[in-house]
Amino acid sequence: MTRLSGSGDDQPSGPGDDPLSVALEVADAVDGLANLWTVAAQGASLRLSPHQLRALRILESEPGLNLTTLAESMEIGPPTASRLCDRLEAAGLLERLLHPHRRREVQLVLTARGRQVLGEVAERRSRALAAVLAAMEPGARAALSGGLRAFLSAQDGNGRETGDPGR
Repeated sequence: MTRLSGSGDDQPSGPGDDPLSVALEVADAVDGLANLWTVAAQGASLRLSPHQLRALRILESEPGLNLTTLAESMEIGPPTASRLCDRLEAAGLLERLLHPHRRREVQLVLTARGRQVLGEVAERRSRALAAVLAAMEPGARAALSGGLRAFLSAQDGNGRETGDPGR
């Protein structure tokens, strides 16, 4: 059981907690955020699975990817990616277009509806997160913001490029 759950005798000992203890607290917070993220996304006009949303976000940031590259980005097999794209295409969220210079390659491109759904999900998630942040004291919000910036900075310097979390 992780620390923020409030069960057992694993109460926080203060700001000098060791990295493992803090990691357990962060894990609880991430679980809470993931739940908030999922619930907010499910309230959108079109309910999409986390995999579907992730595929749309990847295609939003890298328009025109082919199926193989999308599958690699998502760390799934091409057949799974193909079925995923079939469902997204049937829902009118993406379309497959012939590559303008490579006849045998198909590009995956978001439709206007796909961009609209992503925007709606992002808006719902932002509002849900803002509601939680509004319930926090201003000093706690500032501390969280500073801590997140420090986390991202440390992550950038600690193996993010190599994918080695232990570095």
